[in-house]
Amino acid sequence: METVLLTVDDFVDNSENYTQAVHLLNDGQVVAFPTETVYGLGAVATDEQAVKKIFAAKGRPSDNPLIVHIGTIEEVNRYVVDIPEIAKKCMAAFWPGPLTLVMHVKPNVLAESVTPGMQTVGLRMPDHPVALKLLQTLKKPLAAPSANRSGKPSPTKASHVFEDLQGIIPCILDGGMTGIGVESTVLDVTLAQPVILRPGGVTKEMLEEVIGPVLEPNFEQQKIEATPKAPGMKYTHYAPNAPVYLIEQDLQKMQQAVQTLQQQQHKVAVLAPENFAAVNADYYFSFGHEYELEQMSANLYDALRACDKTDATIILATTTERKGVGTAIMNRLEKAAGGNWYQY
Repeated sequence: METVLLTVDDFVDNSENYTQAVHLLNDGQVVAFPTETVYGLGAVATDEQAVKKIFAAKGRPSDNPLIVHIGTIEEVNRYVVDIPEIAKKCMAAFWPGPLTLVMHVKPNVLAESVTPGMQTVGLRMPDHPVALKLLQTLKKPLAAPSANRSGKPSPTKASHVFEDLQGIIPCILDGGMTGIGVESTVLDVTLAQPVILRPGGVTKEMLEEVIGPVLEPNFEQQKIEATPKAPGMKYTHYAPNAPVYLIEQDLQKMQQAVQTLQQQQHKVAVLAPENFAAVNADYYFSFGHEYELEQMSANLYDALRACDKTDATIILATTTERKGVGTAIMNRLEKAAGGNWYQY
């Protein structure tokens, strides 16, 4: 299969490219498109055979649920029952935006594979002109996980999607680099107290300003969840080829770790803030300024993917503070590393 890359630039007429993408989706195909978080791989969420093509293209486990993307808030009633007041407050405050709300699914509307064996579904309205234009032109919901091979770092550029899915999917809408760089926050509003199932661009602090107390399980607590209600809860994710080890943000300790590993004949890649450039690693990829969490979030997956273009045998990634979007960054780093820390 030939994979067509269609550029969608805000400054020119892209109607033909959108028409081509919509035609493919209506024909039961999958299309990759940018959102404000990462690139998604979309199929019409009411078409079971189309949704199955997402799993096939990604090599994704079939018990991993899919988030459904919609183009207007009014569509929510078509797919869920009993919208909680908390959900309505969240939609008013954060939609369109990087927040997925898990609610009770309306029976026999969405494809079975979207919500494998579950009574809930995650819905979101993305805040990206290309995603919204595609959804509003299509006038149908799109089930869309990240547009990468399952387990690999999520794509923040069309070129990342092309690297993973060239020859596997028919079309990629290229809308440039995504902004936030980590997937949406997933909030379960079916419980007495809302629970963050996956941290993202809408932080616990932001949510609590709008709806009051919110629970946020840590990495270890999430691992014991038997039936995942949201993507990314059950399986190792976001991992490059070489093993990743977390290390605290300490220049001297990083230098010591790099020297020790090199003496053990390792080729070491370092993922760290820009002030770590002086560390004598074999490869160095910057997260940006050490205090700029938004930069780190935007650059994280690009840096993890860049490691696969080297012959590094081990990757050391510095951690960050668990506040604001730092919680989402640490969640992705812990999953990329499988929870492994460098032992001195």
